[in-house]
Amino acid sequence: MANEMPHISVPNGNDVNVIAAGTVLTGDITAKSDCRIDGSIKGNIKCESKVIIGQTGMLEGDVECHSIEIRGKVKANVTAKDLIALSATAILAGNIVSSKLSIEPGANFVGNCKIQNGSTVMPEVHAPEKK
Repeated sequence: MANEMPHISVPNGNDVNVIAAGTVLTGDITAKSDCRIDGSIKGNIKCESKVIIGQTGMLEGDVECHSIEIRGKVKANVTAKDLIALSATAILAGNIVSSKLSIEPGANFVGNCKIQNGSTVMPEVHAPEKK
C-alpha cells in the first residue's frame, strides 16, 4: 500500500475544481463538475464535465471526460465524449478519442487520433485493383 497513489473524489456541484499554478499533485482525480488545472498533476483524471488545462498547467496521466480544452502541456491518452480543443499554446503527446476535434494553428500534437460518434458505421475499405 505504500506505493499506492491517493485517489481524490470531488462531490457533485456547479463549482469548478482548481489546481492552482505552483501546486504539484500526485494522484488520481474523479470529479462530477468542471476541473481547471493550472498546476502540475501526475495521475489520471476522470471528469463527468469539462477539463481545462491552463497555459501553465501540466498533466502526465490519462484523461476521461465530457470535453477538454488544452492550453498547457499534456502527456496522456485523452478520451472525451464531446470535444477535444487544442489552443495555439497546447502541447499534447498521446492518443486521443473524441467525437469532435479542434486544433488552433501553433498547437503541437504527437499521437494518434480517432474521431467517432455513437452512430458512425465504418465503411469497408478495399485495396485498389492491380492492373
